[in-house]
Amino acid sequence: MTDQQPLSADEVLDIVDEHDHIVGQARRADAYARGLRHRCVFVLARDGEGRIFVHRRTDRKLVFPSHHDMFVGGVVGTGESYDEAALREAEEELGVSGLEAPTPLFRFLYEGDGGSWWSAVYAVRCDLAVSPQEEEVAWWRFLSEAELEARLGEWEWVPDGFEAFARLRAGGFLADR
Repeated sequence: MTDQQPLSADEVLDIVDEHDHIVGQARRADAYARGLRHRCVFVLARDGEGRIFVHRRTDRKLVFPSHHDMFVGGVVGTGESYDEAALREAEEELGVSGLEAPTPLFRFLYEGDGGSWWSAVYAVRCDLAVSPQEEEVAWWRFLSEAELEARLGEWEWVPDGFEAFARLRAGGFLADR
């Protein structure tokens, strides 16, 4: 871990209940430290060949530093919709602008390692040349589904993204995307 502060600790989030109703606001660092439920988005980004954007998070990430992820995304800010957050996060993490609006697939309540959050899962096609944020992404590559599947048991994955991916596979959302 570097001696720099983790990223995004002061970002203000809406805190929600088990039914995804807003019950307050808190700083991101406080929400994680106190286990307050909030909202997140997961965007499965594919290139023109159908490969999935996979990356390893930097060691400065507040949650799950240095873990791999098959989604881009992040927390939904105060007053922001899931759809707005999905587009913002996808463009930020991929380092592009002008991306088409991600397609919403499903939502689920994640409860596990790191806390609890309502999670909206999306898919997007990115034919643009990506330039991922260096402060967010330590390594990246577009992988075929077979390449990704082969690494599921090898790499350390963010647990919420791993669960979202399992739900994608079980729900048949990966086929022909």
